Amino acid sequence: MALLDLDARWRRFNDPTRPCPLWNGHFSGIFDIGFEHPASWPHAPRGDEPFAKVGDDQLTADLCRVGDQRFIRAVISLAVQGSDDECLHISPWVEVAPEVFYAYLDSFDGTADTPPADCDAVLTNQLPGFEAETEAPLPVTLHFPSADARPMAISADCDLATAQENGISFDQLLDIYAAFGQDIRPHLAQD
Repeated sequence: MALLDLDARWRRFNDPTRPCPLWNGHFSGIFDIGFEHPASWPHAPRGDEPFAKVGDDQLTADLCRVGDQRFIRAVISLAVQGSDDECLHISPWVEVAPEVFYAYLDSFDGTADTPPADCDAVLTNQLPGFEAETEAPLPVTLHFPSADARPMAISADCDLATAQENGISFDQLLDIYAAFGQDIRPHLAQD
């Protein structure tokens, strides 16, 4: 039994029969957070379309080009302390050098056998729960685990780095959801 199983809120959060009025559905545990586009995308969102193209600017679910800038959607994983290896996955956008972008594109579409080497990148979206340090673009290291997986953004020397290293509490998870506009805390307080 995981330590969090002793928390009634955690049990409610993971109860698939418990209704959640925020999205007219039911709770089912941790859900991921994603950003539709980099913060600097100057056009309308892609919506349900597979891609958006405005002039030379392009946006897909995983790749983006705005002028001379190149972006890749990455993953930041935060373990939830006291759970059985449960993680919150956040999918922000990172800006990379053009050569990294095209090397990733080659591995992404199967042209290259191996993904690019780890590289420097810049996180471009402001992360809920880490607003102060991600208000301005945050330097990260981008790790490419395989050609068929999104790259992982790894931060250093900040609260986000500490959270990536040590995990977050259940209360921090709920605070992050609230900062992202999904405040489910009141719906977990009592039966």
